[in-house]
Amino acid sequence: MKIFKSLLIPCICFLIILVYFINIDKITDFLLPYVEQENEVLKKAPNQYQKKTNYKFVQNTDNFTVLSKNDIRNVFYTIVNNGWKEFSFYCPKEYIKCQSDVSDISQDQDLLTHINNFVHPYNGFSNIHTKIDESGQINISVTYFYNEDHIEAINKKVDDIYNEIITDDMDTRTKIKTIHDYIINNTKYDINRNEGKDSLYQSYLAYGPLFQGYGTCNGYTDTMALFLEKMNIPNFKVAMTPEDVTLEGHVWNAVFLDNQWLHLDLTWDDPVSNDGKDYLSDKYFLITTEELENIDLEGNPPVTDHNFKKNIYLEFKK
Repeated sequence: MKIFKSLLIPCICFLIILVYFINIDKITDFLLPYVEQENEVLKKAPNQYQKKTNYKFVQNTDNFTVLSKNDIRNVFYTIVNNGWKEFSFYCPKEYIKCQSDVSDISQDQDLLTHINNFVHPYNGFSNIHTKIDESGQINISVTYFYNEDHIEAINKKVDDIYNEIITDDMDTRTKIKTIHDYIINNTKYDINRNEGKDSLYQSYLAYGPLFQGYGTCNGYTDTMALFLEKMNIPNFKVAMTPEDVTLEGHVWNAVFLDNQWLHLDLTWDDPVSNDGKDYLSDKYFLITTEELENIDLEGNPPVTDHNFKKNIYLEFKK
């Protein structure tokens, strides 16, 4: 009897293990829904600078079950567009290449720059960090260019300028031109920062043109975008990324007016002169892509700063 009792427990354990391995698939299928419930994405409310516009290249999404690279791209866009600093989603088991595709996108700085151009300036990021767990959890951390102090000061400045120079009897084009001229007349191009030298100015942000009188193409473009947002005019930024990574890229505004998308480049309308004088141009003011390309060809040598990717900025595709 003692021998029987001593053998009973090991036999029961063996039978349990045997049954488990025989039925492992059924047990896994039964438990999987409960495990997946733990992977539920915690959605947060977007901040006040979220754009509700869906562009042709990127769209807002509330479905974070990714099944393709396009889905992942839209998740990255939604995270940034919503102003989220931290966000996590999961790779489903049926999407075999999910983790490698996430890794590809997170390391493609060119692509991330273009995605950044479709969000409100205040939701533009300076750094986006992606961590991929073995479990398939994707953790995104975002650092944004503008802090709360920047935003508070800039918003007040934009309101003050707008109320000072814009009147109700102006049509939309005149309002844009008035703001275009104001920014150029009160801003100098920050040559030092463009050449990689030390600069005293936050010229790559709207803060530079508005408070310090200096800007790079990023500063000019963000400043104009903030006024366009204030006027509820659809807009995004367009970037030219040079093939030579040692060269500087360029960015300018895209504006939807008169039922078409038009180019607006304040940087090129504020030329750096050899005589030290300030010049105001409107050569790149609300023009079509065809007009942009023709004007660039007139340069000696031809201007290449506006050679943008039409497979990304699809609103301009004919």
